[in-house]
Amino acid sequence: MRPRVVIIEDEKDIVELVRYNFRKEGFEVESFGRGHEGLDFLRRNSADIVLLDILLPDDDGFNICRRLRADDRLRALPVIFLTAKGEEVDRVLGLEIGGDDYVVKPFSPRELVARVKAVMRRQERVAERREVVEVGSVRLDREPSLLEFAVGRCS
Repeated sequence: MRPRVVIIEDEKDIVELVRYNFRKEGFEVESFGRGHEGLDFLRRNSADIVLLDILLPDDDGFNICRRLRADDRLRALPVIFLTAKGEEVDRVLGLEIGGDDYVVKPFSPRELVARVKAVMRRQERVAERREVVEVGSVRLDREPSLLEFAVGRCS
């Protein structure tokens, strides 16, 4: 199955450039010009990564990213911001609210593809390392950066 990239971007020329380069690399591409359309699609369909503009006509990409991170099913979905907002404060905010990378326009399509592949490789390694151990009513769920204990009901 080909990896699916979802582009949430309202500039048609950017969408076509990105679409062409990702299809050439074997990706399936879905694109949406409005944040809520992209979010609705992601809630109903699978995707491997999202390329998200910040300046969208209906909402800003920061809010869309926050909604993705608040959704239990979508919180681990990698997000790369692809935007004209290149100030340090914007880059830092994008990464702090859950972006996995931040690419400023104008950008190199080859570099963007390479960054997407790198983020997806990291995501695969995290999934491979995740370990869940259950002993009786105790469940240990170890992620690389988080250690959680969930204790079930004891009789």
